Amino acid sequence: MALSGIQIYKLLPQTNCKECGFPTCLAFAMKLAAKQVELSACPYVSEASKKQLAESAAPPIRLVTLKGAGTEVKAGNEVCLFRHEKTFYNKPGIFIRFKASDPDLAKKAAEADAYKVNYVGMDFTIDGFAVVGDADLGAAVKTIRGVTKRPLILIGDAAALQSGLSACGGETPLLYAADASNADALADLAKGKAALAVKADSLDDLADLTQKIQAKGVDDMVLSLTPCPLSQGERGWGEGNLSEWLERSTQVRRLALKNFRPLGYPVIAFPCDAKDEAAAAAQAIAKYAGFVVLSEFKPELLYPLLVLRENIYTDPQKPIQVQPGVYEINAPKPESPVLVTTNFSITYFAVANEVEGSGLPAWLVVTDAEGMSVLTAWAAGKFDAERIAKAIKGFDVASKVNRKRVVLPGHVAVLSGELEAELPDWEVRVGPREAVDLPAFMKQVLN
Repeated sequence: MALSGIQIYKLLPQTNCKECGFPTCLAFAMKLAAKQVELSACPYVSEASKKQLAESAAPPIRLVTLKGAGTEVKAGNEVCLFRHEKTFYNKPGIFIRFKASDPDLAKKAAEADAYKVNYVGMDFTIDGFAVVGDADLGAAVKTIRGVTKRPLILIGDAAALQSGLSACGGETPLLYAADASNADALADLAKGKAALAVKADSLDDLADLTQKIQAKGVDDMVLSLTPCPLSQGERGWGEGNLSEWLERSTQVRRLALKNFRPLGYPVIAFPCDAKDEAAAAAQAIAKYAGFVVLSEFKPELLYPLLVLRENIYTDPQKPIQVQPGVYEINAPKPESPVLVTTNFSITYFAVANEVEGSGLPAWLVVTDAEGMSVLTAWAAGKFDAERIAKAIKGFDVASKVNRKRVVLPGHVAVLSGELEAELPDWEVRVGPREAVDLPAFMKQVLN
């Protein structure tokens, strides 16, 4: 059972040294009980107390890491049911499923491995591959390793998994899946070498099975709440199973957050054979899969799922930001205009993409507004004439241009007079309210 704040406090040194970042040991104990800090932040806790505090210090959902030949995917370490309560930490790994018998395995894996799409300055890719052992799994792993280093999920019976694991070298794949019939054999196979997926007909049976496998020395486990359709010919995430999976996944997360350790593991989802794979995969990303296996490489499906994942797993208290500075768009010349915006990533890319697409050259000054959009930053006092002038002077924009023209976003036209006072030798213009209107404004007003 998890310890209360007072129980934790009794096990701490009670020196109030403040080296943990809190004014008292009691304050630190309360944060530790709420899973908001790590025990390692206390430099003076005794070894005996560490052992007693281990359960309270550990996240309710175990961190499981799958390692490839140079890359890795992490799932777990989550501490809340809803992201607005704190944040979600480790994005669910998105895997593409292949059959070992596929004659085009190398070609398909290479194509999926090369996939990369840019979204507001971030490069999105897939995370790994799930390989079904309907043929020689070891040979399939070697084939895939010839074109990619991404982590693997191996699916099959004990013999197939043994062959596939042997071909993985020093990697850490996920073996799918242990049940009541093969738990001992697969636990022996996975111990010290791989993470192990565990499945059962009910959550009670699943909890009993994880405890049995942990007793055999396997700590890294992943929970399967529906069968993998290609593993043993079972019904997968077909029609009517979406609600069942959602219910089980939510129950597992709630129980884990209440420190029910037998279910405190990441969850794997197989939307690959759902009637609506996109809907099933989106549900899995939102509620609460650690690994998601798709049926095949489909860019039109991947892109929205990767964007959805990024939005959900972005810390709601920390907006996506770009680095403040001067950005050159379409090779600007000294006579090109100077545009101003904030460092909120979506705002920056909205402006930059519109100007770049128009083919018109411009200097884009991105000010530090703590990641807020233009109106939000202005309302919070983070985007005002003083900050804009400081950015223009600090980035030495005047040395890059021979015609000093600066264009304010239309939403903050009220700042134009103040900015003229801050930059008396600059011509201050008020641009459009929306980024989409910038090209026309630059052509009709600035030329």
